[in-house]
Amino acid sequence: MPWMSAQFTVTVGTVMHRSKLSLKKWILAIFLMVSSKKGISALQLQRQLNIASYQTAWHLCHRVRLAMTEGPLAKKLGSQSKVVEADETYIGGKPRRGDKHSDRPRRQGVTTKTPILVLVERGGKAISKPVPETKGGVPADFVRENADLSGTLMTDESNLYTKVGREFEGGHHSVKHSLDEFSRVDPAKDGGTVVAHNNTAESFFSLVKRGHIGAFHKWGTQHIHRYMAEFDFRWNRRKDTDTERMVAAIKGIEGRRLTYDTLPTGSPWQ
Repeated sequence: MPWMSAQFTVTVGTVMHRSKLSLKKWILAIFLMVSSKKGISALQLQRQLNIASYQTAWHLCHRVRLAMTEGPLAKKLGSQSKVVEADETYIGGKPRRGDKHSDRPRRQGVTTKTPILVLVERGGKAISKPVPETKGGVPADFVRENADLSGTLMTDESNLYTKVGREFEGGHHSVKHSLDEFSRVDPAKDGGTVVAHNNTAESFFSLVKRGHIGAFHKWGTQHIHRYMAEFDFRWNRRKDTDTERMVAAIKGIEGRRLTYDTLPTGSPWQ
């Protein structure tokens, strides 16, 4: 039979397809990426695993990130009347003094940085997404797509979530960071109290920014969605052991391919 003459390996049909790296290096790379809280750069991985070229290590990292990319949520965040926090941040180069792309123009939509949205369920999972802009109801649509409206929404004073916040059965609570307010106790519908803050979402972005500045230094706009998938993966499994996270990542390698020549043209908005 024709198929009997073909050569098969365990890497066929996975992100490791046609890789010349040994399985040992693949397993070590996956372990290092899932266990590094703020991420590990391709250059550092190249040194630790003695990989011949930076390009090979860089491609390896992106293929592992693809394996770490999770599909649609099994259930929306905030179900069973839980609290979800929404926030946004901007990733990119630091503006120089006198640069027109400063913090103030950023709020007006004039910036070279990439906006990133996140939705976090308190004590639960997070989902993030890079977007081309935060105007035109993009953040509100992201919240509706991923949050259960039976829950409670927590944000900062940004007006991006005012309208969608009215749709939550548990209400919309916000804190005013501009007035140094980071948490507040509000009355709840059932006569109890609710602590209003979005510190959980801020914690998520704190890890992302420390990873971006300390480990990676620079992300290409066309690749940010994979970096964010990596941070989502580790956050959602933060209570797991390193071994459990590695096993979960290995389960995601099947049926996925990411060739080197297609990487530069990928779109983060897909």
